[in-house]
Amino acid sequence: MKTTYTLIIFIVVALLQLFIPTQMILKQESILKNGVAYKFKTQPVDPSDPFKGKYINLNYENDTFKIKDTLWQTNEPIFVYLTNDSLGFAEVEAVSRNIIPNKNNYVKAKAGWYSNYSKKLSIKYSFTEYYMEETKAYDAEVVVRNRQRDSLPITTYAIVYIKNGEAVLSAVMVDGISIKNYVENED
Repeated sequence: MKTTYTLIIFIVVALLQLFIPTQMILKQESILKNGVAYKFKTQPVDPSDPFKGKYINLNYENDTFKIKDTLWQTNEPIFVYLTNDSLGFAEVEAVSRNIIPNKNNYVKAKAGWYSNYSKKLSIKYSFTEYYMEETKAYDAEVVVRNRQRDSLPITTYAIVYIKNGEAVLSAVMVDGISIKNYVENED
């Protein structure tokens, strides 16, 4: 009798260990398939984390928003409403503590600092880390940094899919080419 209960508990735990990651993967795939793609202009730096591996940390040009409300707490959950500019890049249209009815183009984020001088709130997006093959991450960082120093218009951006406030970072682009492919072609 005791071995039957142990076997049942083992099977339930094993199924949970498969179910939870599968749900996480399916959620991200659903966002990529059915979400709205936005292009965010980037300003990256290249950290390395011994537990996460090599990645490009992306800072975004539109990570602040001018707002009159001064009572923001750091790391407070916020909703960032987006629109596209004339060149197709994401722009922050509004920031709110609550979901605005009849507005669908939003992403969940966190409040950063608030400047009383400039009346701007900084935005902490959840999609700031782009993981790459370890041997290519540094080369990718150098390519992006050099492209942003050029006198040409900024040509580096992230493609982020957004659905129901959730976001998935799909790609980092340089001159319209995925950074992964761009780095491989530079070799």
